[in-house]
Amino acid sequence: MTSTAGGAGQLLAISDLHIGYAENRALVEAMRPESDEDWLLVAGDVSENVADIRWALKTLASRFRKVIWAPGNHELWTHPKDPVTLRGVARYEHLVAMCRELGVTTPEDPYPVWEGQGGPVAVAPLFLLYDYSFLPAGCTTKEQGLKYAHGTGIVCNDEFLLHPDPYPSREAWCRARVAETEGRLAALPADLPTVLVNHYPLDRHPCDVLWHPEFAMWCGTELTADWHRRFRVETMVYGHLHIPRTTWHEGVRFEEVSVGYPREWRKRPQPPGRLRRVLPKEAGVR
Repeated sequence: MTSTAGGAGQLLAISDLHIGYAENRALVEAMRPESDEDWLLVAGDVSENVADIRWALKTLASRFRKVIWAPGNHELWTHPKDPVTLRGVARYEHLVAMCRELGVTTPEDPYPVWEGQGGPVAVAPLFLLYDYSFLPAGCTTKEQGLKYAHGTGIVCNDEFLLHPDPYPSREAWCRARVAETEGRLAALPADLPTVLVNHYPLDRHPCDVLWHPEFAMWCGTELTADWHRRFRVETMVYGHLHIPRTTWHEGVRFEEVSVGYPREWRKRPQPPGRLRRVLPKEAGVR
């Protein structure tokens, strides 16, 4: 079931704000819509600290017509420096309740419909996690993949900070989320296009350029590899990789919208924190 809102304006996106860094927090302080009708998609990794997440989403929600949030892995960390010690599902539900208090749309809410230029499209924030199915070359099991990753020294901090409670594993939580979300997307009207917003890409192809290919294990699931076709995706918005770019896969636009860490964005020629336009399509976007 969908809710309807919108009008003129733009559908904008950003992710991986990581506002624990003062430079990144300043970027959020400077973010403004171009019109009163602009919506903003936030594709995860605002911070690992609940108070910081609240500040950022509250700030953005006070400026944009609608803010739509999908969690990243950092929001789900139970970090020793965060006074909020909730783990797993309880932590996620705490964040959802906070977002609702702030008027921010979450993966647990009805999918809003963008009625502005390029619409109508259902905008669906997703929370899917990963299941270690993006294995390194030559590995056929999670155990082999993790052993290989430990051998290279490239291991995601999720292994120590992202707890799946009460699920027995992160992959079990992922599969439950995929099944639930798949049903909701399948229930959308068959003629309604979608913009899917997830912290991780729905397909593995964006991971092909990773400097450390073994990190792909923490970047998604093969269970969603056909979703961009099945669910009439106009644009798949994601972050996590800290490699902002546009790719095309089977005719579908995949838009990576990360800010990333200061040490990463300082090396780029374009200014950091630019909001990426999803709709209406920018000049040169097919």
